[in-house]
Amino acid sequence: MPQTKHRTNAAQVLGAHNLPRLAPRPPDAHKGAFGHVLVVGGDLGTGGSVLLSAEAALRCGAGLVSVATRPEHVSASLARLPETMCLGVESANQLMTVLERASVLVVGPGLGQTAWGRSLLSVVARSEQAQVWDADALNLLADHPLAMPAGSILTPHPGEAGRLLGMSTEAVQADRPWAARTLARRHASHCVLKGAGTLIAAPDGELAVCNRGHSAMAGAGFGDVLTGVLAALLAQGLAPWQAATLGVWLHACAGERLGPRGRGLAASDVIPVIRELLEEHSTCQA
Repeated sequence: MPQTKHRTNAAQVLGAHNLPRLAPRPPDAHKGAFGHVLVVGGDLGTGGSVLLSAEAALRCGAGLVSVATRPEHVSASLARLPETMCLGVESANQLMTVLERASVLVVGPGLGQTAWGRSLLSVVARSEQAQVWDADALNLLADHPLAMPAGSILTPHPGEAGRLLGMSTEAVQADRPWAARTLARRHASHCVLKGAGTLIAAPDGELAVCNRGHSAMAGAGFGDVLTGVLAALLAQGLAPWQAATLGVWLHACAGERLGPRGRGLAASDVIPVIRELLEEHSTCQA
């Protein structure tokens, strides 16, 4: 089992006092100044995943949010989130125009591992924008190595991290700092290793840990929400390390605030609370 011997510095514990802040918006602010997030995914049967990411990006302040998904999901997407632009795509070629307009890409929520998902991921990977990779994008990456663009964030849970590293989930959990740092270095990206005590690792080995959260968050869709939060923070100008640390902390604290209500917490429940926490931390207008 590999041990974390190559780094002697301890993980920084995240708290409100050591997290970045978004700058207040000027009175003449306009949507074009706060980025355009494109969420790519939602294969047949998993269309809700992209909507969770898109709503989280919208509620965390991205100026524009688009969704590229299966054509069968467009009507439901527009009914749920009329503020977003929704494109039905049958092939990767249909992504090209909207890719050119986006400033931050989210890929993976509900993407699937069929030819449709693989072709979309291949096109996204060749784009130069900052990106957040989650879920099936990571599973496909484990089977088909791709170079991630600089400034990207990958967000594996321990099982996905194990597939990327060619080891068991148990081995990842036995040395989470090593796993997070290795993935960040190997992919030249920032790694958010989810789980109790989520870790954020930078390619240079810097490490932070978030000790917030609640067991009520053990459910479907919470990772999709986190990807949208991270993308929105990137779109508004935060660097990857800043976006990852602040986004993870907001997400965990939202679950912690709602967790005492008990079982049955849904991923969409935390989105308005994340918005409240972000405003408490970084006031929109001074």
